[in-house]
Amino acid sequence: MYQFFIEDENAAEDFVTIEGSDVNHIKNVLRMKPGEKIRVCTRNGQNYFCSISDITESFVRADILEKEAESTELPCRIYLFQGLPKNDKMEWIIQKTVELGVCEVIPVAMKNCVVKLDDKKAKSKVTRWQAIAESAAKQSKRSLIPEVKMPMSYKEAVAYAKKLDVKLVPYENEHGMAGTKAAMEQIKKGESIAVFIGPEGGFAPEEIEMVRDEMQLISLGRRILRTETAGIAALAILGYQLESQTDGRDE
Repeated sequence: MYQFFIEDENAAEDFVTIEGSDVNHIKNVLRMKPGEKIRVCTRNGQNYFCSISDITESFVRADILEKEAESTELPCRIYLFQGLPKNDKMEWIIQKTVELGVCEVIPVAMKNCVVKLDDKKAKSKVTRWQAIAESAAKQSKRSLIPEVKMPMSYKEAVAYAKKLDVKLVPYENEHGMAGTKAAMEQIKKGESIAVFIGPEGGFAPEEIEMVRDEMQLISLGRRILRTETAGIAALAILGYQLESQTDGRDE
């Protein structure tokens, strides 16, 4: 079942209206017809199962069949602070971490980052990354579209993370999964979680010292993970822990 996002005001009591580029996608790419079923989500996270009733050049109308009671979102909001990687690795990271439940991706310029982005390049990249986030959100049936922020310096990222409840830093020199397990078991439903991932060259020693007293250094295992793997591994572990705590089938 295909999924589409709409603005909150485009959801009425009995029907929804889809506008913008999705109209062309429904009409000319998917070649959908009245009567076909779709899933529609509003920006505030309300989910509907709908049946297309009308397709025009400028909008698609779909009748609401059912309001979905359960959200597909994790019980906590996860913010990924990703050290800027080389080439197109950021696209892969965004796609996969959106599938795993991240709510916001913050690209971070760290000391060992090879990539340097000026404002013009950064804006172009973020536009592309946001489109990837939206596509991944649709594919994975998310109830919201995660936001990709403009790149920040490491100092700016640390300051931005201060407002969050839990701050985790997977670090290759941190050993023992017991500490990781303990840190994740202490997370409560509804808390916000920062996850800091270093670039290809890893965290610089001074970057770790800057956060050692205010963030939790954790291990992701005995192996050294690539930057494009570390965030995915961290979110997979977090997702299992968080959903196990709230899923009655796992009690």
